Amino acid sequence: MRSTEFFILFSIFAAIIPNTGDMTKESKSKKTGKPTEWILSKLIEKPVQGISIKGKPGTIESKYGKAVTFNGIDDAIFIEKNPIAGLDQFTVEVIFQPSSGWNFEQRYLHIGDAQGDRLLLELRSTKTDWYFDAFLKVGTQGLTLIEPELLHPLDKWYHLAYVINNSKLETYVNGIKELEGTLEHGQVNGRMTSIGVRQNGVSWFKGAIYKIKISPKALTPKEFLKL
Repeated sequence: MRSTEFFILFSIFAAIIPNTGDMTKESKSKKTGKPTEWILSKLIEKPVQGISIKGKPGTIESKYGKAVTFNGIDDAIFIEKNPIAGLDQFTVEVIFQPSSGWNFEQRYLHIGDAQGDRLLLELRSTKTDWYFDAFLKVGTQGLTLIEPELLHPLDKWYHLAYVINNSKLETYVNGIKELEGTLEHGQVNGRMTSIGVRQNGVSWFKGAIYKIKISPKALTPKEFLKL
């Protein structure tokens, strides 16, 4: 074959064969993208477009820095963003302090839709303790990870983690795994995040939250935020 004909054929094949190197780079970039981090005091002190404040959340000094307090009645933060959109694996972390003397059911983080695809981090409160409730719903499938016997004292600071690794779901409190389950889910749609209440305005949270972090990969306990 003459060199001119070879060059033409090579050019045609190069044009129609996909660039797998670029595809790999794009996929890797999606999985290793930067985490979303919200230090809540900054959200309420200098709210920007896409963030709305309900009620009058206050601030307190904590050993981590300035934290935001929620009164359990009408304090909340709404953000026009879904930081887990398009992700098959991710980790949600929260540093918070639930208060005693309030309602049994409380939602402190809601990502996605009000009734459709959604992730919910909740607690159930007794007179002296609380226990973790993590919920994920995609399409017609949903899974709740909850165990009333896994109690923790109220009025103390905690680190929570909800780790989604494709179909495997795990919950952690202070770096110790509590529950796990499986859910053949897709990706969570929806465009809104609410902090301190469920998006439809029920189950208000009473306590303080310092920080929320959403990482676009399934973290191990060694990679969690330090309490």
